[in-house]
Amino acid sequence: MMVPMQEPSNFYGLGIAPNILTILDKLGFKTPTPIQEKSIPPAIEGKDLMGLAQTGTGKTLAFGIPMIQGALGGKRGLVILPTRELALQVKEAYQKIGAPLGVRSVLLVGGEAIFRQLQGLRANPMIIIGTPGRIIDHLEQKTLSLFQVDILVLDEADRMLDMGFAPQLKRILSGVPKERQTMLFSATMPNEIVHLAHSYMKLPMRIEIAPPGMAASKITQELFFLTKQDKPRLLEKLLSEYRGSVLVFSRTKFGAKRIGASVRLLGHSATELHSNKSLNQRREALDGFRNGRYRILVATDIAARGIDVKGIELVVNYDLPSNAEDYIHRIGRTARAGAAGHAISFATPDQRGDVRDIERLMRATLPPKALPDLPPMRPESERPRFYPEPERSRGPRPSSRFQSRSRFPRRPGPAR
Repeated sequence: MMVPMQEPSNFYGLGIAPNILTILDKLGFKTPTPIQEKSIPPAIEGKDLMGLAQTGTGKTLAFGIPMIQGALGGKRGLVILPTRELALQVKEAYQKIGAPLGVRSVLLVGGEAIFRQLQGLRANPMIIIGTPGRIIDHLEQKTLSLFQVDILVLDEADRMLDMGFAPQLKRILSGVPKERQTMLFSATMPNEIVHLAHSYMKLPMRIEIAPPGMAASKITQELFFLTKQDKPRLLEKLLSEYRGSVLVFSRTKFGAKRIGASVRLLGHSATELHSNKSLNQRREALDGFRNGRYRILVATDIAARGIDVKGIELVVNYDLPSNAEDYIHRIGRTARAGAAGHAISFATPDQRGDVRDIERLMRATLPPKALPDLPPMRPESERPRFYPEPERSRGPRPSSRFQSRSRFPRRPGPAR
């Protein structure tokens, strides 16, 4: 009996157009990840999808390739993401693949010059990529219409709900045609996401690559219990032992600033990423981390999802996250796309309950390790000094020439 030959695992045979395959090959994309291999064929066929996969598995191309192929056939797409960084990452991926084929896209996020977004919209883009707040800004100002959207993508849907974007999503979804293709991608699948899918999707195909709470298989993890006073000393030791790129997570913006300053005093190149930074500052920090200008990036959970920086050797949880799910997303910044990586977490003795929550979610134990010999405590003169920022005046605003040029008023609600 003849045994059929097994097809090699590559992007051929997934229904992708030849011109896109050529670009993927030039960009060095040879082997699809599991979420890409399972999602791309039905997505190209126009089916609704619910994609559940751990962070770092290549979800962007899983919906990006079908959307770009749809745009080449005249379909218009809308991608909604929770943060500016994620939106920028998706825009860059679309630019690399779609731009050589003439597929125009526009980025709509807060913190960026409005005139550039208006120029992009006037160019009649086939694909719109944005965050909920800024998309609604444009809808209210009548600079954007969604009645021609054929393909809708909700990426990091669970994160959008966590950030309080449910009302904005409902408003946006009410403005897109009912006859459309919808793809929803998420790292976890809480009941709110299932309800969202049932409300706005038609018999969606569920694609699950790994159970929620599963960390990438090639991440090794360590846990140290220590006092707050010993955290800087252990971090100093780790940074002297690990020579590659290091991502350090702090729970607060103030903590990120303090850690970044301390690391620079030790002679390391470091920068911070948190919500007080402007969009340009965030871009500069990420670009500098990618190209090696900064070896160390200190971030809040703004970077815990979707920031695709390859080759991070070590993730340090200087502070444990406020919820167990964010632990999975944090350590997922290393060991991306099948590579190996390492994560080290600092926990104070009163955080044993938080550690148990993480262990329950991962269905695995994090055995604590004994503290190594630490460097001596640095004198007060060698530590960064921080003072509370002065309270801003609530009096009249200065002259209008110092005011924002944005046409869009700032509304209360989740950060855009």
